[in-house]
Amino acid sequence: MPICWQNLNLNFQFCYLYCMAKVKKSFFCQQCGYESVKWLGQCPSCGQWNTFVEEIIDKGSDKTDWNQYTGEAKRSNKTISIHDVVSQEERRIITRDVELNRVLGGGIVNGSIILVAGEPGIGKSTLFLQCGLQFTNTKVLYISGEESEQQIKMRADRLTAGGSAQINDQFFLLTETSTQTIFQEIKKLKPQIVIVDSVQTLQSPVIDASPGSISQIKECTSEFQRYAKETHTPVFLIGHITKEGSIAGPKVLEHMVDVVLQFEGDRHYAYRILRTLKNRFGSTSELGIYEMTDMGMRGVLNPSEILITQKEEQLSGIAIAATIEGVRPLLIEIQSLVTQSVYGTPQRTATGFDLRRLQLLLAVLEKRGGFHFGVKDVFLNIAGGIKVEDPSIDLAVLCSLLSSYEDMPLAQTICFAGEVGLSGEIRAVNKIDQRIAEAEKLGFEKIIVSKYNQSLKNTSRFNIEVIRMGRVEEVYQYLF
Repeated sequence: MPICWQNLNLNFQFCYLYCMAKVKKSFFCQQCGYESVKWLGQCPSCGQWNTFVEEIIDKGSDKTDWNQYTGEAKRSNKTISIHDVVSQEERRIITRDVELNRVLGGGIVNGSIILVAGEPGIGKSTLFLQCGLQFTNTKVLYISGEESEQQIKMRADRLTAGGSAQINDQFFLLTETSTQTIFQEIKKLKPQIVIVDSVQTLQSPVIDASPGSISQIKECTSEFQRYAKETHTPVFLIGHITKEGSIAGPKVLEHMVDVVLQFEGDRHYAYRILRTLKNRFGSTSELGIYEMTDMGMRGVLNPSEILITQKEEQLSGIAIAATIEGVRPLLIEIQSLVTQSVYGTPQRTATGFDLRRLQLLLAVLEKRGGFHFGVKDVFLNIAGGIKVEDPSIDLAVLCSLLSSYEDMPLAQTICFAGEVGLSGEIRAVNKIDQRIAEAEKLGFEKIIVSKYNQSLKNTSRFNIEVIRMGRVEEVYQYLF
């Protein structure tokens, strides 16, 4: 063969080997995780602009095999009729944390994967380290990619210094970020609960990208999801949130997991809220309230007492609302301040309450009551640093605004539960019996509700006066 053909053949072989070894690149949307083979100005999935970032990926054939790491035999899936499926209640692991059991729907379901998100320093690591230490006769593996063993041990000593929690003898630590090494250790240990802190620090050898990237987060979560389903082991994934308040990583991450918990709170307050955003095994309206102490997170069993300010004198602009979060009744304090507007455009500021809902209630007062809020600055705050989306607090917000507008304080022994419509009517709310019972337990003497509550027929069983009204004008005449 001529030398030129040999060189040409070698070039072909070199080009073939180069193409086979070439790393695949792709573009991912930083908002929703949409994947594209080329850069796009606008994401076709979420509609955001300039969010695509190039990442290096390597989708080889050496995918992670949990059966290799865990020693479990892979179950065989086959088509089955729905009538042949035996219904049974999920087996749950009951923790010593009452608030965590509440938000999970009664306990930890075996084989579930739970994503916990929150701001840095809010107390996510402290809460679940404390939860893992409090287990008895349960093998817990705590995987940390952010802290060393010494740092975790120092925090554990602080949490157990007062004797409030005994250290679990079967609590194990692993400071590792490679999922391949993690599953090898899992094969040796065979834990009953796995806690990962945090998912943004993990790195899979399947994906050739930096930790925290879209592709790495998706792949690592997918690996733990398959591990949890194959071995029926519950997995907690602790994650970060972005500056906009959403969970860091692709939006598909929330669809992959079974439960999404949001840990939130104000740094200037000692109280934290664990809120359920998604739960395949329970209600999505539950919340747990914690108090940050020197000994860790302490569950607050009666949050109504801490959400109502204890004051000696009556002040205007304060009203108490009876709300429901999941199955838990709460009494919260609404604080309003209405002042004369100094600037041309009146200010509208709301903390813990939907600003658009506040503007709606102000429009109702303008139209139906004749109050001139259009020339007033309005500031609204929900005490305790919590956020409430229950529409049943509309009546309390409205009465709080009127109290500040008239500069007349409301009685401290009265509370409200009702939704306000656009025509000024007071609409019925659900679970009114639980709201009344909570107000009665805290010593309130009167509660104003909607007269359209059909479930509220016999009020003589309560030791509190139930006042039923149908219009905003009636409430104003009664109070002022």
